[in-house]
Amino acid sequence: MSITEEIEDLIDKNGSDFEISKRFKFHIQEYKNSLGMIFERNQGKDFLVIHTKTLDSIISLMYKTVLRRLFGNYLPMRSSIPIAFIALGSYGREQLCVHSDIDLMIVYEKNEGYNTAAIIEKFLYLAWDAGLKLGHRVHEVGDLLSASREDITIKTAMMESRLIIGSPFTWSATQNKLTAIRHDNPKAFILAKIEEADIRRRKFPSSMQPQIKEGVGGLRDSQLLYWIAKTIYGVNSLKELSDQLFSEEQYREYRIALELLFRVRSALHLLSGKQQDQLVLDYMPRIAQMLGFSDERKLVSKLLEAQWRINNFTQIYVKKMARIYLNDPTQTAALRAGRIQKGFYAIEGTLYSSYNIPTPPIETLLEMLNSLEDREWKFDSSVLFHFTYTIIRHPLKVKTYTFLRKLFERDHLYVIMKLLYDAGILHHLIGAFKKVLHLPQFDGYHTYPVDLHSIKCIEALESIKDPYVETLYTQLSATDKLLLKAVILLHDTGKGRKQDHSEVGTKLIVPFIKNLKLPSLQYERAALLVRNHVLMTHVAYRENLYHEKTLYQFMSKIKTPENLKLLYILTYADVNGVGPGTYTGFGANLLHELYEASLEIASQNDRITDAIKRQNKEKKLTNDPQFGELSKIEQKKVLAIESNLFFFKHTPSEIINISKEAFQCQTFTYQLDIEGGLVIHIYRKIPLNLGYLLGKLSYLDVASMDIFTLFDGIKYFKIEFLQRPREGTMEQIEMIVEEAFDMSKKIDLPKPIIKPSEITLDCDHSIHYAQLNLNTTNQRGLLAYFVQCFDEAQINIATAKIHTNKNMARDHFLIEKQNRMCDNAREIIAKLVGE
Repeated sequence: MSITEEIEDLIDKNGSDFEISKRFKFHIQEYKNSLGMIFERNQGKDFLVIHTKTLDSIISLMYKTVLRRLFGNYLPMRSSIPIAFIALGSYGREQLCVHSDIDLMIVYEKNEGYNTAAIIEKFLYLAWDAGLKLGHRVHEVGDLLSASREDITIKTAMMESRLIIGSPFTWSATQNKLTAIRHDNPKAFILAKIEEADIRRRKFPSSMQPQIKEGVGGLRDSQLLYWIAKTIYGVNSLKELSDQLFSEEQYREYRIALELLFRVRSALHLLSGKQQDQLVLDYMPRIAQMLGFSDERKLVSKLLEAQWRINNFTQIYVKKMARIYLNDPTQTAALRAGRIQKGFYAIEGTLYSSYNIPTPPIETLLEMLNSLEDREWKFDSSVLFHFTYTIIRHPLKVKTYTFLRKLFERDHLYVIMKLLYDAGILHHLIGAFKKVLHLPQFDGYHTYPVDLHSIKCIEALESIKDPYVETLYTQLSATDKLLLKAVILLHDTGKGRKQDHSEVGTKLIVPFIKNLKLPSLQYERAALLVRNHVLMTHVAYRENLYHEKTLYQFMSKIKTPENLKLLYILTYADVNGVGPGTYTGFGANLLHELYEASLEIASQNDRITDAIKRQNKEKKLTNDPQFGELSKIEQKKVLAIESNLFFFKHTPSEIINISKEAFQCQTFTYQLDIEGGLVIHIYRKIPLNLGYLLGKLSYLDVASMDIFTLFDGIKYFKIEFLQRPREGTMEQIEMIVEEAFDMSKKIDLPKPIIKPSEITLDCDHSIHYAQLNLNTTNQRGLLAYFVQCFDEAQINIATAKIHTNKNMARDHFLIEKQNRMCDNAREIIAKLVGE
């Protein structure tokens, strides 16, 4: 028996409202349970239409049921009852997703013969009791225009109206009002929707975990295009504008991209069981399987490409349609004055174009870019239109490479590379990008896909925030700057292959710089920089910078101070191009220390011993005017600090400041710094319960830890964390630090799972220190557990470098050689792994 027959049977038997709503609820649940099977047979827009039509039938049956209950055998024709049920928003567009709200508008006309309020109220109660997720509005026909003026969201929803069931006469009257709403101040509506979209796009930028609905190139961008087309042309589908606004082929490519977004969003809703619109990592493997992709990388690559396509199409044709409202008639004279060439105009740092001129060939466009003043230009969507649809023939002409070289010589290359990327022609002009176009990199580190990351690195180079790095960059010759930009842009283009991407990249960079006509002496340097572009961060973050063996091995690969300088700047740009907040003060200090130490190594003909380095540091310290302000006794105490590492790790100014704090210490003092991540400085004469301190703060990720014995029995601790503490927690952290001087305090630490093979102990590291290396799965409280074990074994840590990547902890501890520690290496490792 069908649901219609069952409901009719219940009505004939005078069933209660509860029984009827229960039957509807069961039917709706049965339908929801079948959605997975429906999705297997019908995906994309077809699935959404099927889902929409099914809900239409449920709402229609509910309305009919209400009428039968109220009128019994005296049921009038529905066309004579002045009520219309109207689908709004995505429901109106027949694009309703599984867990989206069902936007419904109930419109009525006042008529003394019908109690429309009772009918509508009874319908809503039935829908709610049956479990329908309704977002509803109820309006009298005459109130629609004034209601649309209350809020732009209401007007937007009304413009996507579609009749579900009800009186055709009421619907006809409603349509007249909807037409009036469409013509009501269209300029204000369009400008408001464009501004709303700009805010939304800044809030949800492009990402490797794409926001399908709100993100750049998401469904909202597609809807913006439709809203503006509806307002200006009155169309019910964008397809109606084919061969009028855009070509059939351009629309077809856009529709293919949109279809993938529909498929992914529906799969996300079905898999998550909720309104989930961001494709996060956890869902990717299963979604790829549901949609027939071989793996999640291919799925995300296609999705990023689809969002690029929708973004490109939307930006171009929103502007093309809305330009009658966006163009300022008072700017006509300024446009004429700013004419660059036929159809292209520069005004106050923005380049505009006419849509009506034939699209010039790429050589003409590149030549025009070179004619512009070297500044940070903005490019209007009309300019994007011509770059998107320009003709590029291969092989590229010598003239094309000449124009590209001139662009690379500019101080503001980023905006041009971003324009070429947004237009979809970057890989046509720089072939190395073909394999990494929209290529995601799921390494737990990068925020952007490879192509966008590379462009972001150029942006970082042009807006260096580190004064020291900026000074190094400004000192480069024009040729070195050009080389560096080429290397930065192409450094990751070897990704996506089976071979090491750095090695593949060396094969891609050389042909490109040859085409740019750089001197042949630069070929080897370009290959060296690409081959070693991750080396500096690897050494700085994971290895001991104060061991001369590390520095000599590093410089044996970099070869010259000139290469070192370029690599340092390249590394700065690469790290900053990863994503916001990646370049921290902690990381900056490590890179700077590695650069300075390596430069010192490179400038010496003879090997530098620790003793010579110590002498050099002491000489700089004694020449510092602030050091002279200390008393003679204080100076002797500072120079008598045993740890060479303390001198190597700190500048003269830092040594003096640390020493001054130590001279003031009676029992213990501490300082908290939260400018970057949290940094805790502790000076103590009495014992410190370090394992307790780290255990209590294990919810923050430790980046590094230094422990130095100074003088007068004072030890100095510096613990750096990657994150800033949450607001309002600083008092709690202060209390934890103070409690850590109570040696009776205990904390139960979870024992991490560590295999013996994941720990190595190098007792030949140096005369005074052994190095313990840990390479294991990252686990909360790992460092606190190690410190506790060391404390129990009476082993002193000098410094610890904590590095986590791809959920792996790669930690290095320098520990003082004492208490026959190296003779008991096996016992120490056994204790750490819990044997």
